[in-house]
Amino acid sequence: MTKAGKRCLVIDKRDHIGGNVYTEDVDGIQVHKYGAHIFHTDDEKVWKYVNRMVKFNHYINSPVAIYKDEIYNLPFNMNTFSRMWGLKKPQEVRDKIDSQIAELHITEPKNLEEQALSLVGPDVYEKLIKGYTQKQWGRECRDLPAFIIQRLPLRFTYDNNYFNDRFQGIPIGGYTGLVEKLLENIDVMTDTDFFEYRKEHPDMYDRVLYTGMIDEYFDFCYGHLEYRSVRFETERVEEPNYQGNAVVNYTDQEVPYTRVIEHKHFAPEAEQENPKDYTIISREYSEEGHPGMEPYYPVNDEKNNALYEKYRELADREENVLFGGRLGSYQYYDMDKVIAAAIELARQERARYADKTVQKKETNALKQGTQENKCSRSGD
Repeated sequence: MTKAGKRCLVIDKRDHIGGNVYTEDVDGIQVHKYGAHIFHTDDEKVWKYVNRMVKFNHYINSPVAIYKDEIYNLPFNMNTFSRMWGLKKPQEVRDKIDSQIAELHITEPKNLEEQALSLVGPDVYEKLIKGYTQKQWGRECRDLPAFIIQRLPLRFTYDNNYFNDRFQGIPIGGYTGLVEKLLENIDVMTDTDFFEYRKEHPDMYDRVLYTGMIDEYFDFCYGHLEYRSVRFETERVEEPNYQGNAVVNYTDQEVPYTRVIEHKHFAPEAEQENPKDYTIISREYSEEGHPGMEPYYPVNDEKNNALYEKYRELADREENVLFGGRLGSYQYYDMDKVIAAAIELARQERARYADKTVQKKETNALKQGTQENKCSRSGD
């Protein structure tokens, strides 16, 4: 919109830019302050867009899972199955999983547990899905709706690359540099509450793009939408390599955190250039969201989706306000999908402004013509 000739102001309630993607330098290591963000996309247009601003490294996400004293590769692939059953050939694994599923006789899954069992069988479910999912959602799997897990990708190759996308990596120097490039020549106010700012400056803008919680925008008039939140415990460890991988999931429910992030492994190029004899780790704890906590993941069950639709109807009637992002549209977005949606929204807005400009010119021309006609009649 700035390139289209509009003046933009970005307001952030936090004391820094970048939202949840913000990375901060901690003792020379780029720390993903609000959880790991790994950029991946099949959208070449989006990939070229972000690479115009920063360079990306070649980080490939290959997480591992720890269940009690066992270590498994993710996503579920031949390395996972070989470790679990000692099988080496894809067909042996297919037969094993199919036989386990057949013994369950689940035809119409009624909840997440039955859905997962009908897709991968009890061994994979018990060790790699059940405990992690219950920690993540704070509910028993049998109390969660089946649609949360519509599919569970099984790979019958020895491939630990978590994503299938053609393009993936992490900005060299961290995501904050990417956001700084996005905000060049744009006014920014941090540590500022949008609602307070709006009260004090009601006529400062023509149009708003709101990416906060949609229910908060309407003062929770229909009630609160539910979210899952995440708490982070970050610490410096005096050893050069704590866990040997950037992401390690803990799928045993007895372990209170869902995963441990070791940040230096997201930037192997930085570690190679300047090796350090210490490291920074973050433990992630999934928690029930409540007012005052940071909302992370919308709880898209039937009840909350129905409530969101009521707020969306209000949003559709709101003049000169656009709602976007994970909180504004109450759905989970990968980063590339957010960027693609923003590019499309900007295109629509530019077209809208162009239409208004044409209409204004036509109106002025019509007024001018009417005035000339009046003058002619007056002369007669």
